[in-house]
Amino acid sequence: MRRLRPYFKYLRAVRGPILIAILSGLVYGASSGAGLPLLVQYVFPRIFTQANPPLPLSAVALIAAGIPLIFFLRALSGYLNGYFTQLAGVRILEALRLDYFRKLQVLPLSFVQGRQTGDLISRGLSDTQQLQFTLTLIANDGIKQPATLVSALVAIAYLAMTAQGVWLALVCLAAVPLTVFPIRYVGRKVIKRAAQMQSQLGSVTSHFSENLAAAREVRAFGLEAHESSRFAAACRALITSQMKIVKYAQGLTPAIEVLSAVGIAVTLVYAYGSGLKLESFVAVIVALYSSYEPVKKIGMLNNELKRGTAALDRLEVVLNEPVTIADPAQPVAVGRLRGEVAFEGVTFAYKIDEPVLRGVSAAIPAGTVCALVGPSGAGKTTFANLVPRFYEVAAGRVTIDGHDIRALRLADLRRNIAVVSQDPVLFNDTIYANLQL
Repeated sequence: MRRLRPYFKYLRAVRGPILIAILSGLVYGASSGAGLPLLVQYVFPRIFTQANPPLPLSAVALIAAGIPLIFFLRALSGYLNGYFTQLAGVRILEALRLDYFRKLQVLPLSFVQGRQTGDLISRGLSDTQQLQFTLTLIANDGIKQPATLVSALVAIAYLAMTAQGVWLALVCLAAVPLTVFPIRYVGRKVIKRAAQMQSQLGSVTSHFSENLAAAREVRAFGLEAHESSRFAAACRALITSQMKIVKYAQGLTPAIEVLSAVGIAVTLVYAYGSGLKLESFVAVIVALYSSYEPVKKIGMLNNELKRGTAALDRLEVVLNEPVTIADPAQPVAVGRLRGEVAFEGVTFAYKIDEPVLRGVSAAIPAGTVCALVGPSGAGKTTFANLVPRFYEVAAGRVTIDGHDIRALRLADLRRNIAVVSQDPVLFNDTIYANLQL
């Protein structure tokens, strides 16, 4: 929970819907955890116990009206809780993805190009959706289920002590803490498998994007079968990771139900030995059973919390990455530059100790046409990318009109530079639509 606390800022913008969801969850919990047991204890006996004189039909109808009233409150509060939680969730998802996308816009190209495009897409789509689901689930079941559990436990304690004393209450409540052990065990397993699954999902997305980007090359070299085989292997790895999560997550509910049955059986034996009345026993059992349902939901909430943590780990690789290419504290104000470019002892490396450029010095006068000629890998693209400061030089400096480009605002620098790309990814619409830009 502590890991997710900094991201609760996304809840502030939707605090209205979240507040309604929380209040509705509290009403749902109270009506679910305590409403039904109290009906069994106090409403049903008044109707079926032979009174002298017998209750009139109008009195029975008035008492019975409590049943649909409780279920109506439970249904309405559950609906409002679910609706407003989902409303908050989609807005949180929008904010998460927007922040992620904005961060990608300011990170240096070395970060973006050093990772698979599909993996970055998967982090921005799948991982943000998982984190959004986790946050809204915490806001939803994180209030509703504990409220239900507390209401049920209070009802158990009250009914048991009223009927038999403190010992029955202790017997009823003894099995509830045992359900913590399977929840903790499954949670430890899920967090490991969730990280693997998110990584495999990124791999599948990467295969998709790489294949579609190189569709012409795949067909030209007859690689269709090979690409299908690679994609099938990635899909199998993803399914394996998914099923490992399913294996542990699906085992949690049966384990809690078995422990619940043990607790109910022990309560039955103790109630019989102590001569507990049927209506009191039924009321206690209903309250006891009502306490196990939120325990199961809290266990599933714990699993989703682990998945959200795994998604957060992947998102923070981008969100916490430092922006190394930024505006200087006191930028030099420039307008229209003439365009005299100079490299002065420039060294640059994509990887440490593997320089691509070593002590390069060159001068390109303003108004001239310059061509870089050389074999693939000689550093032509790197040379050009250093001018608009897509990358930061390791040594030396690049100047335009005598100004070190690191002393200029990025917006001022790049406004004076035109880049014509061979990949028209931003202009893939009709000629008319592009003219509207």
